[in-house]
Amino acid sequence: MAEQRDYDLEARDAGGHKYAYRFDFDVMQPFMIESFRPFFRPGRLLELGSFRGDFTERFLPFFKDITCVEASQEALAAAKERLGDRVRYFHARFEEVLLPGPFDNIILTHVLEHLDDPGAVLRRIKEEWLAEEGRLFLVCPNAHAASRRIAVKMGLIPYPEAVTPQEAEHGHRCTYSMDSLEGEAAAAGLEVLHRSGIFFKALANFQWDRLLETDIISKEYLDGCYKLGLEYPDLCSSIFLLCGRGRS
Repeated sequence: MAEQRDYDLEARDAGGHKYAYRFDFDVMQPFMIESFRPFFRPGRLLELGSFRGDFTERFLPFFKDITCVEASQEALAAAKERLGDRVRYFHARFEEVLLPGPFDNIILTHVLEHLDDPGAVLRRIKEEWLAEEGRLFLVCPNAHAASRRIAVKMGLIPYPEAVTPQEAEHGHRCTYSMDSLEGEAAAAGLEVLHRSGIFFKALANFQWDRLLETDIISKEYLDGCYKLGLEYPDLCSSIFLLCGRGRS
C-alpha cells in the first residue's frame, strides 16, 4: 500500500528549519527567472508545485494563461489569496490530476525530489502535457553544491546525495546531481536541450538569511555569484535542465 502523505504538514516550517527561506524567495527565484527568460515559448504556462504563489507571481509579466497544480491545500489557499483569478488552480497530486493541455512552458522547480515516482510524472509531462515545441524547465537542489560539499567535510551530511532528516520531514525523497537528474530526464524520453547551474553557493540557506539582513551582501555580489555559477554549474545551489519532448 502506498504511503499516505500529509502535504500540508510537509510544507510547514518545523523544528527550527524552514520549508523555504528568504534566500529562496529573494535570491534564487529572481535568478531562476533570469535563467529561464531566454527560453520562454509564447503561449500557455503550467507550474507543477506552486506552493504559496510567490514564484508563480513572477511569471505574470510574461504569460496571460497560467495553470498551477499544488498538492497542499494550505499552500494553495495562500496562493489563491495572493493571486486571485489571474491563475487557474488545481488541488491534486501530479500523478492523478487531469489537465486541459497541452502547455508551451512547464515549470518544475524544486519539486522532482519530493515525488515518490518522479519518472512517472516526467513521462506524463512528455506524453500528455508538453506541447510539440514546448519546453520543460526542470530545476532541483544540487547534491554537489559547494555548501553541501562543505557540510559533508564537516560531518553534517554523510555524503552529497544523502537526504537529511530535515529534508525528509519536508517530503524529500532523493537529492539529485546533474548526472542523476539528466538520467531521470532521459529515462522518461525527454531531450535535454540546455543544462546549467543557478547561483554559486558556499553557505547554507539559514546562513544566507542572516547575511541578507545586513549590508554585507550587495546586489553586485549576488550578480557575481550568479555569473560564477554559470562557469561552475556543479557547485551551484540548483541545477537546471531545459527539456523538449524528444522523439516519440
